[in-house]
Amino acid sequence: MPVNRRELLVNSLGAGLASLGALKGSSAIAGDANPIAFAELYKSVGPLGMVLSNRVMNLAGKPVEFMGFMAPPLKPDSKFFVLTRTPVSVCPFCSSDADWPNDIVVIYLKGNSNFYRDGTLVKVVGKLEIGSKVDTVTGFVSLLRLTDASVVQA
Repeated sequence: MPVNRRELLVNSLGAGLASLGALKGSSAIAGDANPIAFAELYKSVGPLGMVLSNRVMNLAGKPVEFMGFMAPPLKPDSKFFVLTRTPVSVCPFCSSDADWPNDIVVIYLKGNSNFYRDGTLVKVVGKLEIGSKVDTVTGFVSLLRLTDASVVQA
């Protein structure tokens, strides 16, 4: 039985809207995390230090999603890791401060999570916290953190 153009359009539109609803539903399961990139973290990095961007300030306390690379953990049993823009094969915190990346985010994991090999792109979702904080166990200082985070291979 032939289908006229109008029926085809209506059916296609309905299927498209249903797919969109399914995608929205899966996003809600992930907590409606706001994607953010390393390039969006700071307004400026210069002699006055690192100034957080308005976007980061507005997302503080909200769920966000980052893509990046795990730096090697400080200790094998760490409950956090450092997410970097580019892969790092050596601990950037064990060398001189010249090797320290200025665009890192500390990731505090929720529950047991996987650690991935150096050079593996990962997606991390968690609640964004801003401001200087010292980890009570390791003494590690962070400016940006994701808490209650989960990580998967991208």
